[in-house]
Amino acid sequence: MIHLTDSALDAVRNAISSAPEPVQGLRLKVETGGCAGNKYLMGLVRTAEEDDEVVERDGVKVFLEHDSLPLLYGTTIDFVVAIEGAGFTFDNPNATHSCSCGKSFG
Repeated sequence: MIHLTDSALDAVRNAISSAPEPVQGLRLKVETGGCAGNKYLMGLVRTAEEDDEVVERDGVKVFLEHDSLPLLYGTTIDFVVAIEGAGFTFDNPNATHSCSCGKSFG
């Protein structure tokens, strides 16, 4: 389905542990928009939506929106720290092109 690198797993785990309210995990979906046609949206959530697909690794849950599954299948999510800043990156085999920000694809 999707794969979280160790770095991404640690970043999500840290975000969950420092959340002001209890959360179950990270929700990931794709929406139309961004400079390349589709954009990734992610955020901590208290509960999964009814039709979410759940991916769990080492106790960290990622909830994938059902309608986004075909666009996310096979994606590797990493968390990178660089001079420009830190953030999640997506290596998506379904993307035919992407923008320079790395958060939008087509």
